[in-house]
Amino acid sequence: MNEHLTDESGETSFSELLAAYGDAADEAPRIGDKVTGAIISIGQDTVFVDTGAKMDAAVQKDELLDENGNFPHAVGDKLELYVISANEHEIMLSKALSGIGGLESLREAHHNKVPVQGKVSGTCKGGFNIEMAHRRAFCPISQIDVNYTETPEALVGQTFDFLITQFAENGKNIVVSRRRLLEARLAENRARFMEDLAEGQQMEGTVTRLMPYGAFVELSAGVEGMAHISELSWSRIDKPDEAVMVGQKITVQIMRIEDTGKPDRQKIALSVKQIQNDPWLSVGDQFATGQILPGKVMRLADFGAFVEIAPGIEGLVHISEMSYIKRVVKAEDIVAVGQTIDVSIKEIDANRRRISLSIRDAEGDPWQDAADLFSPGKQINGTLAKKAPFGYFFDLAPGITGLVPKSKFKAEGGLSLEHAKIGGKQALTVIDMDPKARRITLAPGHSADESGWKDFVQKNPDPPMSDLAAKLQQALAAKNRAD
Repeated sequence: MNEHLTDESGETSFSELLAAYGDAADEAPRIGDKVTGAIISIGQDTVFVDTGAKMDAAVQKDELLDENGNFPHAVGDKLELYVISANEHEIMLSKALSGIGGLESLREAHHNKVPVQGKVSGTCKGGFNIEMAHRRAFCPISQIDVNYTETPEALVGQTFDFLITQFAENGKNIVVSRRRLLEARLAENRARFMEDLAEGQQMEGTVTRLMPYGAFVELSAGVEGMAHISELSWSRIDKPDEAVMVGQKITVQIMRIEDTGKPDRQKIALSVKQIQNDPWLSVGDQFATGQILPGKVMRLADFGAFVEIAPGIEGLVHISEMSYIKRVVKAEDIVAVGQTIDVSIKEIDANRRRISLSIRDAEGDPWQDAADLFSPGKQINGTLAKKAPFGYFFDLAPGITGLVPKSKFKAEGGLSLEHAKIGGKQALTVIDMDPKARRITLAPGHSADESGWKDFVQKNPDPPMSDLAAKLQQALAAKNRAD
């Protein structure tokens, strides 16, 4: 016991005890007071706090949960709370006043910036009617939440904590804000979260919004990072929604934490693709020269088309590798962005991240079997494709063209090509065939059907008649004899 409370006999005087009791009573917190105390015990439903008074104070544990429903505190942590009930048996604390004290408590709450509980009683022009301490207050729609409120009617009937921002006309004009309290709590949560955040960490987040340059991801309440469009996928994408969507939960890696000079405004750079391995590291195990596989045309250039054959793996189809059938001037004459095509792998250079592809090799070389199909002396039909000063070109099959030189324009039968039209059909004879040079020399001739009929007629000057024709002939002969 302190010395100043004892008399000469060593006993405490009654007057001094009474004075000490009075001092302690004066220090006891009153309803509406804002107190700061350290957590001394955490129960299943109640948290006990040392406020410096004769008895410990208590607060409901669920009032201290964060936005994610977790309890973020430990014994020894200091809390700022408000006294909502105090008597000789207990002191109850809360994060906000709940309507006790009437008009004067609201006035004090405004003056001391103390949160007050209020119930959304209805919507009105520009905001909401709030009932608190048996008084009506107004909350602008912009101050009801940190985010835009799309369905105001859904909040009617709910109870929230508010900060009184305006108290006028003796309580007849009260304006409140819930947003300011939410922003303060989010700032506290952000500060705690940022203390442990480090580059290289991987964590789950939720995509909150998409912009042309990337996706914003919420990592914790009040903490957002941004994944640039180039970090959303190993594949080349034009828009973020090709890789992620709003509301989707994704795993990201912290790439950079940039200080902007403001403690609550750090920039957090994220990556989605760094969670996965670089696909080029295993390209040699996945693909081989000569392999034919499907791919997606990603973009076109003057010299060819870039085709994705696996996520993040693109190869180039040079314009010279697009067709055996025709000469290609522009890549868009053969393929279109977004189209799925078959390609053949011509060459792989993993170190330089380059793969050469071919469309025409995947389709097959039409000249491969041309020597058998167009052997010299064979009678065929062709379509006139082009006229030149030295002769006419005829399409014989897709990708195979032959030439009738001017010297061969007149066939043995005296037929002439002078008046032939582009696209017209013509009977031809194969004169010479060179598959290596991809060259076929032709001359005008008879079609295979016509030649076959002429051979048949020559060999059968009196072709046999059908049974019916023979019977008719016999009947006519008999009739002639009778006459």
